[in-house]
Amino acid sequence: MNEDLRAKLATVSVATLATALFKRGLRNQVIQGVHPVGRKGRNMVGPAYTLRYIPAREDRNQLSEFRKPTHPQRVAIESCPPGSVLVMDSRKDPRAASAGDILITRLMVRGAAGVVTDGGFRDAATISDLDIPAYHSRPSSPTNLTLHEALDLDVPIGCGDVAVFPGDIVVGDDDCVIVIPKEIAEEVADEAVEMTAYEDFVVERVKAGTPIIGLYPCTKDEHAEAFEAWRARRLTETTEAL
Repeated sequence: MNEDLRAKLATVSVATLATALFKRGLRNQVIQGVHPVGRKGRNMVGPAYTLRYIPAREDRNQLSEFRKPTHPQRVAIESCPPGSVLVMDSRKDPRAASAGDILITRLMVRGAAGVVTDGGFRDAATISDLDIPAYHSRPSSPTNLTLHEALDLDVPIGCGDVAVFPGDIVVGDDDCVIVIPKEIAEEVADEAVEMTAYEDFVVERVKAGTPIIGLYPCTKDEHAEAFEAWRARRLTETTEAL
């Protein structure tokens, strides 16, 4: 992933990205029903590496499956590229766990940028303390084999009602997770950075007593001019500090 793109997306909220995507006609990019296992105070950013689960069948999903070196869940952990986000399609079913703390620890050690499932994690309390952003529906203790069969890697999936294609850019903050089509990720990131700068300005003005109408969204020249002056001042202060 382009590191300049990663750096930009690390500074913007999922809410801002959702608005930028909405301007482009994309209304359904926020993964529904997933939450941070533990808030990290920083964004998760990386290209999607996907794992798809299907309903388990008793003759195919016994504990002995985990002994096989080709088991897709285990292979996903060992093959997710460093800097990528492992996104799991668990059919929005948290009754059985998508993974547990040992696998997520291994994912962290291998350098993954994060992990997302629309199911649940077992050992969630332990995962919340790991230094890797993780998102799920809710804690879940039963092994995935009881209800889910890990089947496909690096294929298009659905996660929380959102289509996720391998390589799409996944961003998560302390609220939720959004998926940006990789083809437009650069332009969306640039716009979101600009939107964030203006929102920072708006927050200052609102705290100082300025009414919202005409300010947010900006429909008055006086606010546009004040923003440009504010931004120039901030740039000067940053340059002097360096």
